[in-house]
Amino acid sequence: MPRVGLCNADVVAAGATLADDVGFANLALGTLAQRLGVRTPSLYKHIDSLADLRHSIATLAITELDQQVRDAMHGRSGTEALAAFATAFRNYLVAHPGRYAATIGEPYSGPEDPMLHSGSRLLQSLEAVLHGYGIDETDMVHAMRSIRGALHGFATLQTSNGFQWSEDTDLSFDWMIRFIDQGLTQIGSRRTDLHGQVAD
Repeated sequence: MPRVGLCNADVVAAGATLADDVGFANLALGTLAQRLGVRTPSLYKHIDSLADLRHSIATLAITELDQQVRDAMHGRSGTEALAAFATAFRNYLVAHPGRYAATIGEPYSGPEDPMLHSGSRLLQSLEAVLHGYGIDETDMVHAMRSIRGALHGFATLQTSNGFQWSEDTDLSFDWMIRFIDQGLTQIGSRRTDLHGQVAD
């Protein structure tokens, strides 16, 4: 039976769920229309194109991820904040691999793009974690890329069944967080002296 009262948010949400189910690369308007109980041309009343849907899914994913990370980090600092950020990031990617994949390499449409605002808040959360370790602007970009790469790689391998060993992946993830924590601690302590000034 055709859907009555379908709106843009419904189409994007269904598209995101479809991406999680079949993989973002396999997202197709025909399959989405069938899932929603409408004909494919009816989708164009709510989205401009497949590219528009992909961007909207990426925006939804970044917004959801930003909210979950900030909720997890609330009231935490130092190692606890790092662990909260990392765990929330991993949990989201594992639960929503398709919609997360939509965010990889998706360009911003302009300064008013909601994805840009959510993405900026997500980066600010990570910056807050790193500032807690004394990481300064000289190392900030490198630290952020390293952490993102580690979390992305771990969770992507997990969702792809890339860990074939019998050891519990949760234990390995906790080990990785401790590894990152120790590295950030060493960098932060090396960059600053007891007076908070850059060390020689």
